[in-house]
Amino acid sequence: MDTYADLVFLGGRVVTVDAEFSVASALAVTGGVISAVGGRDDVAPLVGPGTRVVDLRGATLLPGINDSHLHGCAFGMATPPLSLDLGHPAVSSLTDVAEAVREAVGRVPGGQWITGHGWDTGYLDECVSDPSRLPSRRDLDAVSPDHPVVLYSFSGHATWVNSKALELIGVDRDTVAPPGGAIVVDEAGEPTGLLHEGAQALVQNALPPLSRQERTDAIRSNLAMLARLGVTSYTEPGLGPGGDGIMRGALGAETLDVYRRLLADGELTARLGVLLLPTGMASTAEEFARTLTALGKPGDADPRRLAILGVKIFADGIVPNKTSWMHEPYIGGGCGSLCVGGETDTERTAEIDAMIRHAHAAGHQLGVHVTGDRACDTVADAFAAAMAEHPRPDARHYVIHGDFLTAHSMKVLAAHGFGVNMNPTIKWTVADMEEEFVGAERAAYAWPYRDAIDAGVRVASGSDAPVTSPDWRQGVATMMLRESKAAGRVSGPEQCIGLAEAIRTYTIDAAWQDFADGWKGSLEPGKVADLCVLDGDLLTADPHDIPEMPVVLTVVDGQVVHDTLRD
Repeated sequence: MDTYADLVFLGGRVVTVDAEFSVASALAVTGGVISAVGGRDDVAPLVGPGTRVVDLRGATLLPGINDSHLHGCAFGMATPPLSLDLGHPAVSSLTDVAEAVREAVGRVPGGQWITGHGWDTGYLDECVSDPSRLPSRRDLDAVSPDHPVVLYSFSGHATWVNSKALELIGVDRDTVAPPGGAIVVDEAGEPTGLLHEGAQALVQNALPPLSRQERTDAIRSNLAMLARLGVTSYTEPGLGPGGDGIMRGALGAETLDVYRRLLADGELTARLGVLLLPTGMASTAEEFARTLTALGKPGDADPRRLAILGVKIFADGIVPNKTSWMHEPYIGGGCGSLCVGGETDTERTAEIDAMIRHAHAAGHQLGVHVTGDRACDTVADAFAAAMAEHPRPDARHYVIHGDFLTAHSMKVLAAHGFGVNMNPTIKWTVADMEEEFVGAERAAYAWPYRDAIDAGVRVASGSDAPVTSPDWRQGVATMMLRESKAAGRVSGPEQCIGLAEAIRTYTIDAAWQDFADGWKGSLEPGKVADLCVLDGDLLTADPHDIPEMPVVLTVVDGQVVHDTLRD
């Protein structure tokens, strides 16, 4: 035998995710490529003196997981030790948050900014018992009168600061919020310390930007976590000038330079796709076009490891802030709006149409953040109009989030070969809370996986980390069960999908979003050896047990990056 395999797996459930979703029992890897899939007899001739033979003992071998919407640098920055963990279950009340800040004050020098991530009013006792009770600067001032505090919500669409921070950034009762943003005020007209959407830039611009070393440390932390979870590919959905004011520039252009350095140094232990972010929220089509043209089309030194895939645009906000653009009013009134420039809905629709048309004509793939049903219809129609004006085969544009994707949107997306990137772990997190904003019926419908797949739309799944943990196991369970995190209540059972369909959203269909389904995303000979081994039989597991099934081995391009089998 001239070429023996480097890795051989035997005795397991090899879930190939090929067109038939066939299941084998053995697989071989040679030179970073899958060289054989089948039974023991198919791989036995490839075993040589240097081959590592792994007896799976009934474990499940999957294609490496592709989290198709994950802010890697921001996720690293949002997790300890780089930031306070304010998510559930780390904190359960406003009092807990204040205590975490008080402890941080005792650890850092006077005047230094204290940051935290992950708070969610749906899991803070005082806010749950009284929905009108929102986080306030007064909750923080007593424990941190002299240190400025900035706490990011789990969604990334709201920031909570104390009075010292408001003082430093110069926000008072007379401050006018930037377009597309809101400075929440109390009955007396004083800022409460909550900044929504574009108003968050007021504090971001006052913070010292991340250093190159901080960015590097954050991405390394992120990569280590992803390896432990079996994630071998992910999409950074927006790096560029439009991200300079988001999370201290974690989504800025300099982060892309750090990724390129890690690739050159052999430290990029997951494949990376990038959407460029020319502008942030509330931009105009003219500004967008000018900035996108200036960015040009960066070349990729190794496009299978780091690829610039396309361009991201923000169309609207999120439901908990009532900034998603909806056909029907929220409970309490208002329908939200598009978050681009323009004074009226008509003007804003024209702006988003122009942005999409420009990026499409320039040859870019488009990923558009859009959540409300009216906004989804607007974006899907804009995709179709751009394609009609400038026909392009296989553009693979997609809607990011698509919380309230309508039947009309699905029909348009499917007809043109476009996709949607949904977020099952966000569904799991917010299912109960959303009812107070849009009512039980609309909240149950949110993230309509079943309808989208049945309509023929290509559906990929992503965590939107740091909005949620990049734990695809919870995502698979949620797609199958539709149970909520807080109450365990089933939310929209008619939108449940099966295990095979759920796995496809994290593997071959995510690879399709990357224009890479020809060489990754399934376990077939000739494809790259990106692998994830899950202890136990995933195919027969109770969906409730899937989130606790350990990832015991992760392989990227034939190289082991996580291994507890040898511990």
